[in-house]
Amino acid sequence: MNTFDASSVDTDVKAMLTWRNADGDRLEQVRLNTSGARVRAYGRIVAAATADCEAYSASYEFVTTDRGVTRRLSVRLLRAGGESSLDISRDMDGRWMVQTPTSTVRSDFDGAEVIDLALSPFFKGVPIRRFGIVDGAVRDDVTVVTLRLPDCEIDSVPMSYAGLGEGRVRITDPTGSVELTVDDAGVVRDYDGIAALL
Repeated sequence: MNTFDASSVDTDVKAMLTWRNADGDRLEQVRLNTSGARVRAYGRIVAAATADCEAYSASYEFVTTDRGVTRRLSVRLLRAGGESSLDISRDMDGRWMVQTPTSTVRSDFDGAEVIDLALSPFFKGVPIRRFGIVDGAVRDDVTVVTLRLPDCEIDSVPMSYAGLGEGRVRITDPTGSVELTVDDAGVVRDYDGIAALL
């Protein structure tokens, strides 16, 4: 098994990135600023109504530590029925706190260090960058905190990452596998069948 420490990530990025999903009913735009393994991102997802999901808009702010470990994700969600907010933070001892206007939940989320916003091409690249998944590298049994919008379901999910060469990465979780194309900075260029960078 080959693994790479996040300290090996030396590509700094300052960019505005926009992805469109394959069906054309969802856009994600992110202002991304990375320095070494540290990531700061401000993003927005706009999703049209589909047969399976109501229309919504979500804005988020995401920050990691100098080691690429998630420090905070704040989400503001707008739907026809109103708006809601969610703050997820991780302390130095590995304890997560999930705050909504009406509740606070604490969990270790099985030792997770990174977070994934389901179906987000930006967030799919976060663990790839954190763990330095490059051509030929493999990282098994990575626990990831997963947030699903617009219902705000949150859980810890085991995932595996494998660098397939030429910037291709396969991500496997309990529901199956997906392949991505990423650049040297871990930015997802193509999320097979889901979204592509414009």
